Amino acid sequence: MKYDFDTILDRQHTNSEKWDVKPGELPMTTADMDFKTAPEIMQAMKDKINAGAFGYEYPSQEYFDAVAHWYKTEHNADAQTSWMRFATGVIPSITASVNHLSHTGDNVLLMEPVYNTFYNSILNSGRHALASQLKYDRSTYTYSVDWDDLEEKMSNPLTTLMILCNPHNPTGYVWSRDELMRIIKLAQKHGVVVISDEIHGDLVLKGPDYTPTFSLPEEYRQNLVTLVSTSKTFNVAALHAATGIVANPILRERFTRAINKYEVAEPNLLAIPGTIAAYTQGADWLHQLKKYLLGNREYLEQFISDNLPQLHVVPGTATYLVWIDVSEVTNDSNALAQKIRQETGLIINPGTYYHGNGNEFIRINIAYPLVQIKDGLSRLAKAIKN
Repeated sequence: MKYDFDTILDRQHTNSEKWDVKPGELPMTTADMDFKTAPEIMQAMKDKINAGAFGYEYPSQEYFDAVAHWYKTEHNADAQTSWMRFATGVIPSITASVNHLSHTGDNVLLMEPVYNTFYNSILNSGRHALASQLKYDRSTYTYSVDWDDLEEKMSNPLTTLMILCNPHNPTGYVWSRDELMRIIKLAQKHGVVVISDEIHGDLVLKGPDYTPTFSLPEEYRQNLVTLVSTSKTFNVAALHAATGIVANPILRERFTRAINKYEVAEPNLLAIPGTIAAYTQGADWLHQLKKYLLGNREYLEQFISDNLPQLHVVPGTATYLVWIDVSEVTNDSNALAQKIRQETGLIINPGTYYHGNGNEFIRINIAYPLVQIKDGLSRLAKAIKN
């Protein structure tokens, strides 16, 4: 079956957070996709609604079997279903874990630039965000870990947690197996629990696949909470469904208490059937999606090379989010984003949202029909050339 990724959806006036914009504006921002999800998922949800009874739900063994099946078939990664716990989202799980696995005033370590909502989980919980800056090589437009700085930050006695983004948002970098083991080993050395957000793991568009952290050798799983979800993969963020995978039984019990204490462990009406359908019937849809997204990314890269040589795309291989160096144009990406919106109606994320050296970057979402990608890039070129 060939799936449709070319039809433009009218998402205004649908309670879409991203599309709460003025007429004529084009938001290429919030990390959801402007494609309909897989029809197999929609059918499973329709069947659930047609049943007509909307009482309390619980995650069945079928749900956990579906998660295990997906990671085995898509990523050749094994996870025991006994390691798994249902939660209402990756961020709710992170917030609950920050509150339950650390104390007020503790440090939570991040590698910047990084997904901005992590800071909400940390600061709203009364913890301190402690950043290790990724090294940026301006000759290749690539990032790498500053290992000395990372260990120094881990060795701080107040550092008790680290939030890892695997693959990394906003850069699209796919951590190697060796890098992940080195990060986790350093964390073990200094008594730090690692919470790994792997929400973009299914969206590696080319090159080596990502490594689910729960699939690392046993000695690397002891201080690790892995969080996965269908939300980015299948454009079902509003289902509010995620899975925590924790191999260490003591840490798993602490994680279980965290998500129950903060009441983020009970599914809504459609979370279970939608997730099961995604993980058992959605592979073909995803494979076609990734080919389409790769085509969009390649079009963007060629367009910028041909028309905006002062911009430089960071060569990430994962996610549908593109991180672009605009340092030859400005060192204030927030002002640039405002200018682009005012002059053209294109809305993009300024890199300042993601801290670190983000003031010299913008982030663009490319999960749109190609005709909208072309429209957005035409607007971008107009604003930059002005």
